[in-house]
Amino acid sequence: MAILELKNLHVALEDGTEIVKGVDLKIASGEVHAVMGPNGSGKSTLAYAIAGHPAYEITEGQILLDGEDITEAGADERAQAGLFLAFQYPHAIPGVTVTNFLRQAVNAVRKARNGGVDDPMPVPEFRKELLGQMDHLKVSRELASRYLNDGFSGGEKKRVEILQMAMLRPKIAVLDETDSGLDIDALKVVASGVNNLVGPDLGALVITHYQRILNYIEPDHVHVFVGGRIVEEGGAELAEKLEASGYEEWEEVAVS
Repeated sequence: MAILELKNLHVALEDGTEIVKGVDLKIASGEVHAVMGPNGSGKSTLAYAIAGHPAYEITEGQILLDGEDITEAGADERAQAGLFLAFQYPHAIPGVTVTNFLRQAVNAVRKARNGGVDDPMPVPEFRKELLGQMDHLKVSRELASRYLNDGFSGGEKKRVEILQMAMLRPKIAVLDETDSGLDIDALKVVASGVNNLVGPDLGALVITHYQRILNYIEPDHVHVFVGGRIVEEGGAELAEKLEASGYEEWEEVAVS
């Protein structure tokens, strides 16, 4: 079982402005945790800090993966150790096809997990795995030969991110507002992909400000995130309460 643990995590921007103000959170494989908060509450900063984005400085606290302190590890080291971040707005990489990107990423992870020894996946095996996952996740096969996210629709970008998750097989996936910009059909496909992947080998942190995606990915734990802090925790019923009443009462708690 994999475990991601945040201990008293504080995160600041490069100019020193503190955004995340002491977060304690523990996520295990097989669990879905939802962090819900209004715009500007620091949710994406939390996601980027977990993934190791260099623009966000961890000023206090720790990030542990399977008991190992990765607070000072680079983004590539964290990815190789088993962390995955699905972006709210996935970047386009002109000149790099989806197939080439995924093959390089898969082989980099295999090398890291093999103690630094090259262990590339044979091309026929990779192709079979890729096409099988594309069909399963309803990702058009023609995207495999196109440049990553270049000219993709919002739904195509998010489906390809779930495809990346399926191919890389991380231990913990952080989904930063992955429902942003999706129509209902694309949302159902993405949610189905997440549901199929979460299990004994994968836990997920779903970051959102709407309950909409949680109609399709039922969380085990919901954390209300306001003003850079977790101000309330509960089960799936807490998401329904937020949808009905909004964040106002917790915003008052965060300020006080």
